[in-house]
Parts: sequence; structure tokens; C-alpha cells
Amino acid sequence: MIKKIYKFGGASVKDAEAVRNLADIVGQHKDEDILLVVSAMGKTTNMLEKVLADFREHNGNLGMEALHEVIAYHDGIIQNLFGEDANPEFGENIAGLFIELWEKLQKTDTPYDYQYDQTVCYGELISTSIIHEYLSKCDIPTRWLDARKYVIAEDDTNFRAANPDWDETRLKISKLNDEHIRGIVCLTQGFIGGTADGKHSVTLGREGSDFTAAIFANCLDAEEVTIWKDVDGLLNADPKRFPDTVQLPHIPYSEAIELAFYGATIIHPKTIKPLQNKGITLKVQSFLNPDHEPTVIDGEHRSNDETIPSYIVKDNQTLVSITPRDFSFMNVHNLQIVFGVCDSLHIHANMIQTSALMLSFCFDSDPQKLNLLRAELQETFKIKYNEGLQLFTIRHYRDDSGKDFLNGRKILVQQESRSTIQYVIS
Repeated sequence: MIKKIYKFGGASVKDAEAVRNLADIVGQHKDEDILLVVSAMGKTTNMLEKVLADFREHNGNLGMEALHEVIAYHDGIIQNLFGEDANPEFGENIAGLFIELWEKLQKTDTPYDYQYDQTVCYGELISTSIIHEYLSKCDIPTRWLDARKYVIAEDDTNFRAANPDWDETRLKISKLNDEHIRGIVCLTQGFIGGTADGKHSVTLGREGSDFTAAIFANCLDAEEVTIWKDVDGLLNADPKRFPDTVQLPHIPYSEAIELAFYGATIIHPKTIKPLQNKGITLKVQSFLNPDHEPTVIDGEHRSNDETIPSYIVKDNQTLVSITPRDFSFMNVHNLQIVFGVCDSLHIHANMIQTSALMLSFCFDSDPQKLNLLRAELQETFKIKYNEGLQLFTIRHYRDDSGKDFLNGRKILVQQESRSTIQYVIS
């Protein structure tokens, strides 16, 4: 049986040296019945998004230039890993994947979200193909799995934010335990899945590889999931923004869900629940310093779990304030109208504040969604909005928490509960 799931994100496979480091880690644990979930290399997803945009906006002219950059990036990693000794069959496989990608990019007459999923998925397919070949070169027996045949979408039309059909997905994935041979590492892709008819690719939302790892762990009844990151476990803040960050040595599932909900980017928001349902431990561990003790996330609550404040910043926020034009109260009926429109537009509110006459909420900036929201509501409501804001959240705050970060900033909205305080700031 497969007991452990290792997830490696883009930073952990961004170049040839990183791939070698992954192989060293896997080589030390290859006899532990593991399945690897691997993302696209480095910033490939961003690069492919640009390729797609150029193809759709410029009929492929600029798109080919951007596509060549993606090809050159991966070719450089391949040359560094294999030199002149690359298996010709492997080279043909990689070339074939890029040809398929090019063909999918021609379908510019299809809806954007659909074409996005059919093209961006190749980042993971190419990444795992390279890693599969390198692990084999390192005498680590590896079985490559196409995640699109295992993670099955519940809805054939919900592209870019697919949810799994759990019954069908469990049926597919659980068979891996019966097929598994001890000592052979299974390798698959994060972020991507497929439709039930097997004809189309889907994606689970940006940074969805963590969710993929949780899906496989749940369906395989694994013992634990390890997310390998470039930091020493789960920190209480982004070290690029805050000095003197500290590691959270242990947190319960409930706290991890809260942190992910408020925007802690180290864990995808959908990751925790499938693990919690089966009591599967989640570890966040450094691939740069693998001997360092990881952060452990499980069902245990300890007395000191809430003694360290956590600081979370979400950039590029839009604040919308909505008031009924007829001066009626912002009652349940009006709230239902507004949130019904938000739901139809897939707008997720990161912070909500209500008063008698006004509803305010923050969401990740998206000019198209903002315009559609205004168009849907402007007849019944007055709408004001501010763009380019930050949402600053502090979990387990103290009286002086966050004062340095807030110093000199204009606070547009402040909201607090017993354990959490949030600021919308310009």
C-alpha cells in the first residue's frame, strides 16, 4: 500500500540542481511506499498563461515567441540533467508533448477557461516526464501516472476551478494500492485532472497541487502528506515581508484551515479537509534543509498552539461597498441578491463587513468580474469601490501586533473577533 504522499512545488523543481535535490530526497525514502505529486517547473504556469494570452490576442505571432521561451527553459534543464546521454525515446516524448501543446493553443475560438485548462496542464505533464526520466537514471524505479485519469471532475463545465467527483476519483485512485509494488515510486501531477469521459483536461485552481496531494492521500488512506517547501516549515509570516519570523512547530487542522482561508499561501485552502476527514497528518518540510524538524498539522490541540501571532497579507485587493438605492436596510433579502451575484461570478469574499445600510467586502482584484458585478447590481444598489489595496490579517493578535506594518498606512476597514483582526489598507 502507498503510505506517504510527497508534494513538490514549482520552486523545488525550478532547475536541474533542484531536480537533483528532489532525487536525493526521494532516493532516501524510496522504500517507504511513496507517491510523488509534482508541479510545473519554476514559473512555467505563469509563462504558459502569457503564451495563451498572446495566442488569443495576437493570432499566435507573439505567442510563438513566448512558447519558444518555455521550450528553451525546459531544454536547458534537460541538457543540464542528461547532456548528450538523453534517451532518444525520452526526447521524442517531450517533443510530442510540446507539439500537443502547440495544437491546443490553436483553438482560440474556444472559451478562455476551457482553453486555459487544455494548455496550462502541459506544464505539469512536461515537468513530471523530465523527473520520471531523471529518477530512472538515478536507479530509482518510478511509475508515471497521468493525474487526468485519476482525479475526475464532478462537473464537465467548471474549468479552472474544478472539484473532484469523490466517488469516481476514489474508485480510480484506490486501485493503485492493489497495483502498487514495494520499492517503486509513483509519480503524478499536481493541479490537474480530467473530465469523466476522458476527453478534456481540468485544473483545480492556482496552487492546486497541495489539493491534489490531499485527494490522493484521502483516496489511498495514506498515513501522511509532506509538502516540501523552500522554508523551514510553516512560518508565522512571509519572511520577505516581516523580520524575525518563527516556525509554527505544530498546529491543529482547524488552525491550518483558518490560515489557508485568510490567504496563507503555503497551504492551498482546500487541502486540509480531505486530510482531516481521514486523520492524515500533514507535514510542511524544507527541501533545502530536509533534516530540519517539519511543521506538523494534525488533529491534536496543544496548550501552546495559539501563543504565536500569524501575519497574512493579501495583495491586489478590491474593496466594494454596496448600498440599496431605495434607502432600505441591508437586510437578508438584499444580502441574498448580492451574494447570489457573487456566487454566479465566482467572486470569493476575503473579508465581509455589514452595517444597517451597507455591505462591504474584499476580493482578489479582477477587473472583468468587477465590471460584471457592477452591471448586475447597479440598478438596485449604489456601488463604490477601491482597487490596489491590501488585506492584512492577524491570527491570535496582541495589542501591539502588526503596528510596524500598519505604520503610515491608511486603514479603510477594520474588523476584529476574539482571535482574528483584519485591516483593509491602501
